[in-house]
Amino acid sequence: MQVSRPKVRALREGESQGQMGTASVQCLINSISRFIHLVSCHTTKSLPLPKNCKNLAVVLKHLKLVLDDVISLKLSSDELLYRECESLDIAVNDAREFIENWCPKMSKICSALKCDPLLIKIQSSLQEICEIVWKLSESVSCSSSLNAVQKCLEGLQSLKQERISESIEEALISQRSGIGPNSEDLLKIIEVLHLMSNQELLKETIAVEKERIDAEQNNAKEELYRINEIMDLIIRIRDWMIRKDYFHGINGVSVPSYFRCPLSLELMLDPVIVASGQTYDRSSIQKWIDSGLNICPNTHQTLTHTNLIPNYTVKAMILSWCDENKLNISSLSSLVQLSRQDSNRSDSSRSSPEVEKGSNKRNGDVFTSLIGGKSNEGQRNETEKFDHPSPQQSYIYSRSVSASSAFSSIDYVPSALNEVLKISTKHEITSEHPTASHNEASWLNSSLEGGQLQACKTETGMVENGNCNSTTGNLVPVEPESDNSSGDLHIKKLVADLQSQKDEVKMKAAEELRLLAKDNVENRVIIGQCGAIGPLLSLLYSDGKQIQEHAVTALLNLSINENNKVMIAQGGAIEPLIHVLKTGTSTAKENSAATLFSLSVLEEYKAKIGQSGAVKALVNLLGEGTLRGKKDAATALFNLSIFHENKARIVQAGAVKYLVGLLATTTGMVDKAAALLANLSTISEGRLAIAREGGIPLLVEIVECGSTRGKENAASILLQLCLHSPKFCTLVLQEGAVPPLVALSQSGTPRAKEKAQQLLSHFRNQRDGSTGKAKS
Repeated sequence: MQVSRPKVRALREGESQGQMGTASVQCLINSISRFIHLVSCHTTKSLPLPKNCKNLAVVLKHLKLVLDDVISLKLSSDELLYRECESLDIAVNDAREFIENWCPKMSKICSALKCDPLLIKIQSSLQEICEIVWKLSESVSCSSSLNAVQKCLEGLQSLKQERISESIEEALISQRSGIGPNSEDLLKIIEVLHLMSNQELLKETIAVEKERIDAEQNNAKEELYRINEIMDLIIRIRDWMIRKDYFHGINGVSVPSYFRCPLSLELMLDPVIVASGQTYDRSSIQKWIDSGLNICPNTHQTLTHTNLIPNYTVKAMILSWCDENKLNISSLSSLVQLSRQDSNRSDSSRSSPEVEKGSNKRNGDVFTSLIGGKSNEGQRNETEKFDHPSPQQSYIYSRSVSASSAFSSIDYVPSALNEVLKISTKHEITSEHPTASHNEASWLNSSLEGGQLQACKTETGMVENGNCNSTTGNLVPVEPESDNSSGDLHIKKLVADLQSQKDEVKMKAAEELRLLAKDNVENRVIIGQCGAIGPLLSLLYSDGKQIQEHAVTALLNLSINENNKVMIAQGGAIEPLIHVLKTGTSTAKENSAATLFSLSVLEEYKAKIGQSGAVKALVNLLGEGTLRGKKDAATALFNLSIFHENKARIVQAGAVKYLVGLLATTTGMVDKAAALLANLSTISEGRLAIAREGGIPLLVEIVECGSTRGKENAASILLQLCLHSPKFCTLVLQEGAVPPLVALSQSGTPRAKEKAQQLLSHFRNQRDGSTGKAKS
């Protein structure tokens, strides 16, 4: 029996349509696989709207199972289905391209407004596909497909709840109408986009300003209008946070708005005037300028120059206010400057190759904010594998916000530092030790970059009396109305696991305690009270490099808490930390140096650490470590050098050779090396070593073309050399020091001028003395 030609044509067309449908579904499966792989390879911090991206990847994973069934059961002949598959394929690829082109320095608000429409498009196509497949699966009674579709639909509901762009749009509409955004929308924007600290708001302001400049240069008028609206929204967010007392005062003392930096909202510890005549805190405006922005944040005038001129009037007023309120400005200044370290000191930058092989965890858990605002819920900085979620992924941790949340709470100001530093009547930071120089304090006031110690990077108030500013302190699995006692039990189990006979169990326990202590004030207290410090110290002698690294990093995080710091010190931490400095991975050595710095804040431990073998180990790290290690070592050595007897030990350990070498580098350590050398130049061994290692020509060069801080310290060192040795004085003159010193005496900072004038006066006295002898 022959089949008619029309029937044959119809069969072929049906077969062709089936093949097209299968090809569309297969293309979509491949795009989904690429998207899931991309998200799984990114850390939380390197994703725009990380929660949405990760949730979307989970939903697409379920959809992939659905589509596999579609192909195996040959359900793809439905024309509407493969059209939706083609549409979703385009949307998924657009989303993947967006993630690939995104970087953390971009504006979070702008990114949300661009990302959410892509998510909405994906959700719409997903909904359509699920409904079509549901009907097709029902017709063939395929229960596995129905289950997968059900999971997909459930995941879609969670995605719909996370649309932050709706709150942003609502706020912008209210702003246009003149009513102003409501508190609910502002709070959601702040929490979802993690704009809960001054530093995050500063970064967002810089990012949006860059977007505005790009739009202006491209003559994109509509985009420029939109960005200007977003900039206004950021200003409203900052005003709202201050109005709602989002940033607490210092020790209960409210900071007047006129003493806050207009950019960062921090108390201006180092107020400076820019070319437009506006006053900002040095650290904040420097960050603005370093980002390539040459306009005044307030007036939007182009800055004719980038010189930052100290505002002594405002500084004197702030000092007076601190004095009236019994606030120790020296301690605040040193700790805040330390807390402004490079925020890029993150796990990714600090992970050692040895640990990377065995773990995807990011490893730079150090102090992110001593003086912070309310905490926001953080996410684990690890690559989550969607196919194999670990039990730990069901936990969330409260994260304290970044370094400068307008002095939200400062319960934690180490008393030792209060004793070491004080304010003189001339508003100059000095040391109580009779032989200590201004440089010892000025180091703490300098802008410590990158990995320099973290003594303030994660802690908000709390600590000494257990008060926590955090609104979320969950250690326990994310379940409704869960109780903190289960978190305590979990920590006690981890502490017990530290003493297991199995290395793998010990490593996982140390790693999780490290993460728990990383961003949560309350966790640190509980971990310390549960007896974790002793077992962690024991693990510093472990032969397992990963165990040792996790343990030392956990101790570093725990030491933010003052009580923990004391327990770590009293637990005999110095020798184990020296062992890590000698035998650990590069990251373990860095964190060991950082922990020694943290302990050296306790006054009595400056001497104990100096008397141990720590100085030599730190000097070795200064000479042979990574750049991060060198910075950590320099920071620890500087703090130790405040104790006079340690200066000779540091010189004898060979530090001067490495420090002089750093003066000639472009690694960003010139100022730090000069500050430590300034301390060491107050003893004869230090001066001799500086001259012997060829430091004089480099110091003269810094006086001529170094940074403000570098010039001050270089002039101070040269003054010490010349005052104590005619030979060194001759060498300084031979290097042509007079012209740059004359320039510095006229245009430098008050301290630099003073040092330069003293040097020039000394040169004149030397010359007059020589002339007098010649005449006689």
